[in-house]
Amino acid sequence: MLSALCSADGPVTAGWVRDRVGEDLAYTTVMTILARLHAKNAVARRREGRSFVWTPVADEAGLAALKMRKVLDAGPDREAVLASFLTALPEDDERVLRDLLRRADEETAG
Repeated sequence: MLSALCSADGPVTAGWVRDRVGEDLAYTTVMTILARLHAKNAVARRREGRSFVWTPVADEAGLAALKMRKVLDAGPDREAVLASFLTALPEDDERVLRDLLRRADEETAG
């Protein structure tokens, strides 16, 4: 659903999304998924006439980041969760994360 919204040129209806992801889905199913994405702040909606039009707020990577933040916010020991996550990363992913953190640090310092 989110990838279909991201491919749109602007706000689209649930019917438009349904046409892109597969007409074998019931319209109510598409609406349920869009409503859940809206509750997760991954999409925005605006009333147009009697229905809504939908736009992405986050792409797939942004949605994954929202999920990660939700897990972090729910945990009692944020540092422990982050430490466990870091030690479980494959070496290449750890290197990417370290590079991203270094660049972010350089941007805020400079």
